[in-house]
Amino acid sequence: MKEFMMIFHEDRNLPKPSPEQMQAAIKDWQDWIGGIAAQGKFVSTDALGYEGKTLHADSTITDGPYAEVKEIIGGYTIVKTENIDDAMKLAEGCPIFKIGGKVEVRDVMVFDI
Repeated sequence: MKEFMMIFHEDRNLPKPSPEQMQAAIKDWQDWIGGIAAQGKFVSTDALGYEGKTLHADSTITDGPYAEVKEIIGGYTIVKTENIDDAMKLAEGCPIFKIGGKVEVRDVMVFDI
């Protein structure tokens, strides 16, 4: 089995959800991740906050990791599957699609040091 990271992209200008909408979204995420875990393919997950800074090669620091783009990376999940096509199938039920987001799936490289 190989590890793949699902990276969740969303529009950074979405309106703030109501408490009820937030609770429903949390349940959707828990159900989706729980389904992956029930298949024995879940490794880890985390949401990312909105605070950030970027350090550039010339030592300058800018506020926000995505100051010039219209979307943010809201979090990630790492799964373990046979191949990227299987990981893409797991991504199909992701709740991010309910708000017009997208899921980027990347293989996790392993280095033998």
